[in-house]
Amino acid sequence: MLIGFKRGGVPLAILTLLVWILPSCAIMLGLSFLVHRVDGSEAWQQIFKFIVPMAAGFLVYACVAAFPFSVKNLITGIIAIVTAIATFLFFGQPYIIPMLIVFGGIITNLSKKRIPQIHEKPRKIQWWNIWLFAIIFITAGVLSETGRKQEWENRKPVTLFENTYRMGSLVFGGGNVLMPLMYEQFSVRSEAVKDRNPNVIQIDRKEMLLGMGLVRAMPGPVFSISSYTGSLALRDMGVSWQVAGGLIGMVAIFLPAALLVLFFFPIWSNLKKFSVIYRSLEGINAAVMGIMVGSTVYIMKDISFFTRDFSGLANWSVIAGTAFLLIFSKIPAPVVVLACLILGYIF
Repeated sequence: MLIGFKRGGVPLAILTLLVWILPSCAIMLGLSFLVHRVDGSEAWQQIFKFIVPMAAGFLVYACVAAFPFSVKNLITGIIAIVTAIATFLFFGQPYIIPMLIVFGGIITNLSKKRIPQIHEKPRKIQWWNIWLFAIIFITAGVLSETGRKQEWENRKPVTLFENTYRMGSLVFGGGNVLMPLMYEQFSVRSEAVKDRNPNVIQIDRKEMLLGMGLVRAMPGPVFSISSYTGSLALRDMGVSWQVAGGLIGMVAIFLPAALLVLFFFPIWSNLKKFSVIYRSLEGINAAVMGIMVGSTVYIMKDISFFTRDFSGLANWSVIAGTAFLLIFSKIPAPVVVLACLILGYIF
């Protein structure tokens, strides 16, 4: 999208974004209508039984790939360890991941020696450029909370937009961080509060993990899982709302980044003169690394490993094999997914 913006302005930027996201989002939306058959059909369960451990293997690979770029010194290593432990222990808490990201940015700003402020005085930044981003963020939050307190009958679409827009605004590190966030929001935490709030958006853990595996075989960005989760979130409201949920999820997850590209890029030449930005990003990247590790371990605890039959060993093997192939070979991700589907069919 940024390339399109630089080459042809806002119209080409928007067209570039749509061309990039529509194929994968359309496929994931379609899969959301078929996922219930996996639970209802023994044959489908057999084929997809290794998809969940395969998704965990992808997360292990993401952690290994991100490590050399995120942990470069002692302080970033400590941040990664602390955030990994905190993520695992408090995974179901709504504000833990945003708090850890802020924590990382603050810690690396405690010292100004490694990345000092340059002597050139930065020019004044026109912060009004990101007002639209903030207005949408605040408005969505207010409407969602108002709908919850006043018990609006059809508040789920508003809640879905707010949840997904918030995730898209706070995610650093791409889809490998987004998917644990969605798992925590729509499966873990919603499961814990459904007795107090029966209208909460809830997606079954198995369906969520299945989507996390299937999206790896799709073209385009991993963020397209938002059309899958959005569709499942409104499934109980009927087919039309299920399609609308997929569209809401797609728009809400990509809108924050689109706004930041369109409004931040023109002022980046000024913004990058502030060393505090670079110091914050160093800590944020380390925190994201820890969040990925903690999330991966948390998700793996829902996979059966210690069983008396073959399934436990098979799950271990699929996780290790997936991570090994992705780390040490150039085999494309869709081929790995296809191999796991074939293994499920055979065994």
